[in-house]
Amino acid sequence: MRDFLPADVRRRTYVIGVIRGVYERYGFEPLETPAVENIETLLGKYGDEGNQLIFKILKRGEHEASGQADLALRYDLTVPLSRVVAEHRGTLPKYFKRYQIQPVWRADRPARGRFREFYQCDVDATGSTSPVVEAELCAAACEAMQALGFSDAVLRLNHRAVLTGVLDVAGVPADKHGDALVALDKLDKIGLDGVKAEYETRGLRPEVADTVLGILGAAALSGVVAADNAAALDRVEAFVAGHAEAVAGIATMRTVLALAARTPAAHQLRVDLSLARGLSYYTGCIMEMTVPDLAGSLGGGGRYDGLVGMFLGQAVPAAGFSLGLERILVVMGERAMFPAHIAATAADVLIAQWNADTAGDALALAHTLRAGGLRVEVYPDADKLGKQFKYAAATGVPLVVVEGDDERAAGELTVKDLRTGEQQRVPRAQAGAYLKDLLTPVASGSL
Repeated sequence: MRDFLPADVRRRTYVIGVIRGVYERYGFEPLETPAVENIETLLGKYGDEGNQLIFKILKRGEHEASGQADLALRYDLTVPLSRVVAEHRGTLPKYFKRYQIQPVWRADRPARGRFREFYQCDVDATGSTSPVVEAELCAAACEAMQALGFSDAVLRLNHRAVLTGVLDVAGVPADKHGDALVALDKLDKIGLDGVKAEYETRGLRPEVADTVLGILGAAALSGVVAADNAAALDRVEAFVAGHAEAVAGIATMRTVLALAARTPAAHQLRVDLSLARGLSYYTGCIMEMTVPDLAGSLGGGGRYDGLVGMFLGQAVPAAGFSLGLERILVVMGERAMFPAHIAATAADVLIAQWNADTAGDALALAHTLRAGGLRVEVYPDADKLGKQFKYAAATGVPLVVVEGDDERAAGELTVKDLRTGEQQRVPRAQAGAYLKDLLTPVASGSL
């Protein structure tokens, strides 16, 4: 859990703004939920490993000595959404599309791009089983990544029924499916040998592990052309030919691929039969966004048709996708992907203080320039001008405006551009337009 200094906040605000803009163009509505949920709402939704990472809140007051927890910090945004849909079913539309950008908390071990408090940027749709939903989710996630500058991001696609079918045909007992998927979900971090070792630790026979990983583990298709998606599905379909649910899952994946081919996800979507997504509530297609130089993902999601029903008592189909803000920021920082102006100061112009008697004039001038759309800071003390220029340079403010006695008498202002060192006196009435011109970059090739 970290502090964010101004430059950090500006980068975060920029990325959130880009993602929100894409989500809203797809018709998703905003939603916010409390940081705290009843602990019963969260427990049992994320599997055994997820349960251990929930930040529990002990009972308070006269029950404090019990050492029991009745509340918890939210672990993700999907379970709270499911609760909201169940509670407000009467007022929400049957087909509800929402986006939610808020922090979540996990008692995890911090690592590169992994923190105990982090933001998720979710889009979800409830009320429809149509594969159009998955195609739209894939398109929105890919378009958001493209808008941020990720040209090499890959969106991996799999289906939980396909995984179940492979495990069944390979001879994995039903009560060991969860263990097999949790281990498989770590493939990109610990490799094939690491997954085999974990299978053995979890009581799965080596020959079973070899069969499962031979079908699934060798199928990571990062960077391949779209035609290989069909080839991968053909290969696994031959293995699970007698498993009706798996065959139906493969058909759904083919449909999603065909629909997504008409969207911004067309060139980023890849079948990856090794993709498991460890969360236990997924029931259909699962997706994960990755880039080559990051172990782990930048986001993930899938279909979870049974989760809302756990709160409502009746089935409500749902699917969603979540982009992880923190990891996106890490990769963008390492790749120097932020636009130059994002790391700049919060002000375009510093108005220098001439003397204590003219402080009101400085504030009035600042108000006029702000009304014209400029970001303006007023230096608070009547220090020597050299000190005020030094402050502006240290904080990255590019322009300094001085209104001294001579300028005031002539109805002018002195503007100094700290980027070039040039200084110019301009009529006070034209100062706003002049400052904006200085701040507007000249297009390449312009005269």
